[in-house]
Amino acid sequence: MAQSFIAACVQMRGRVDPAANLDDAARMIREAASQGATYVQTPEISNLVNRDRETMLKSITTEDADPMLAAFRSLARELRVTIHAGSLSIKNGNKVANRAFVIDPTGALSARYDKIHLFDVDLPNGETWRESNTFTGGSEAVVVDLPAARLGLAICYDVRFPYLFRALADHGATILSAPACFTKQTGEAHWSVLQRARAIENGAFMISAAQAGLHEDGRETYGHSMIVDPWGRVLAEADDAPGVILATINLDAVTEARSRIPALRHTRPTPVHDAAATVKDERAA
Repeated sequence: MAQSFIAACVQMRGRVDPAANLDDAARMIREAASQGATYVQTPEISNLVNRDRETMLKSITTEDADPMLAAFRSLARELRVTIHAGSLSIKNGNKVANRAFVIDPTGALSARYDKIHLFDVDLPNGETWRESNTFTGGSEAVVVDLPAARLGLAICYDVRFPYLFRALADHGATILSAPACFTKQTGEAHWSVLQRARAIENGAFMISAAQAGLHEDGRETYGHSMIVDPWGRVLAEADDAPGVILATINLDAVTEARSRIPALRHTRPTPVHDAAATVKDERAA
């Protein structure tokens, strides 16, 4: 198995028109492949960014009919690269699956993952998000073998839940991911530190492509697609414009980081003793 390869993040500014987004993504995937990338990741909801539930549902389709997924499979086969569609909005009954796809260099689907943690929140700036009104949550973590590594799948808000990434690392993931459509406000505060923390605590690469800038539907996303090594060093980072970033992934760095800080081997079940409850019970007695 090769110990190094070039990975790329495609940073998009998704529009409400799936066809326009497909054109943008395909152009940048080709650009990444022309620069030697053999693994190319796109952001969360690559096929459209549209916060209006009614019109969004009219613009998407089921997995077997999704034009971006079909095009990505053809591109992977043509370019002989692995394409990781960070996620696509896929019709799932009267709701939507926020679903990642990993496509191998033959064009075959090697993994699917539905985002587990849904972003339901009221932000201090007045923004309100209720993903659960539109999306169905996933129920299981997913790892998949790439030609040169094992990849653990996550999406956006999942990055705030360390136990998910530890579970992926415990199942052999040497590369972790959280392709995103992070809001500008939360991204400015937390994006970089979350990416680096997940890499450091698991001794793994972290690769996360992102949506960026002011979108047609009115939302503003942070961008800053990022590739981080297992020691927490940022190997490549975008700004807030569409484009491609690349970095060489040397898997020896995983072995080195995990030998220097063997946290995965030192994980222990940790019962929690509630001292306050004990005192209360003793007083009651």
